[in-house]
Amino acid sequence: MSKQKVNYHHGDLRAVILASAARLVAERGVDAVSLRELARQAGVSHAAPAHHFTDRRGLFTALATEGYRLLATALAGARPRFVDAATTYVRFAIDHPGHYAVMFDHSLLDMADTDLAAAQSAAGAELARGVATLVDPHAVADPTGAELAAWSLMHGFSMLWLNSAVPPEFRDVDPAITTERIANMLFDG
Repeated sequence: MSKQKVNYHHGDLRAVILASAARLVAERGVDAVSLRELARQAGVSHAAPAHHFTDRRGLFTALATEGYRLLATALAGARPRFVDAATTYVRFAIDHPGHYAVMFDHSLLDMADTDLAAAQSAAGAELARGVATLVDPHAVADPTGAELAAWSLMHGFSMLWLNSAVPPEFRDVDPAITTERIANMLFDG
């Protein structure tokens, strides 16, 4: 049996390709990812990934969907306090940079994909649960504004961290500690 057939039948090709895509995006960026390269790395024919994803948009949509599902699961496990959700969100971004890079780049995604929409909704609902624990009077008075502010805080800090754009005195500190610090600074409770 050829190496290609052995690799192809060794397990879940879709999962193998998604894991390789996440790694490549994290290492080299989205422009370096092609279905052909992913097939080569998996040891399968160059057409095999297209059976699962059709094209790059399908691949990135599946990767983003997986990312939102992972984020929703992580946030659900971080309950009950907002600061727990905030630190979990930032930790997710840092631990899953390949997923995170495609999750918010709508130019890469099929925004009409129902699985993607459901995964985004689940992650958003978990974030909302964390924000709902805030006792800050402004957050209580305007919960949707508080959700956007909280997401902006977590997403912004995550992007700064991932792009090595935080000042050195923060770069040497565990990002969870910094996240807790800035979350408490901006929200009372």
